[in-house]
Amino acid sequence: MANVENSLNEAMQMDGAIGVALVDWSSGLALGKAGGNNTFNLEVAAAGNTQVVRAKMSVMKNLNLNTTIEDILITLPNQYHLIRPLQKNTKLFLYIALHREQANLAMARYKLAEIETNLEM
Repeated sequence: MANVENSLNEAMQMDGAIGVALVDWSSGLALGKAGGNNTFNLEVAAAGNTQVVRAKMSVMKNLNLNTTIEDILITLPNQYHLIRPLQKNTKLFLYIALHREQANLAMARYKLAEIETNLEM
């Protein structure tokens, strides 16, 4: 089992990683983060993506979809933003931003699932 800091650092080893965060979607706060830079504020990204997760959870509830979200992908011209709600703790999600030209999306999805499995809080 890996702790939050180690898990986020492991995520940053993915090709094209810009930044990664573990986010509480009930508050919008990042419980941990790695990466980011002056032009990519992970606190802002965490808070903004909280709205995405809340909206999708609300739609699923309204449609009586009694299932879980595996992940949410947002594709930009030069980036992928991948959101993975945790199965172990349904109020948390992992978020990673990747440079599209450098990232392997299939591998990123696989690695986030693996990181979630090994995450210890």
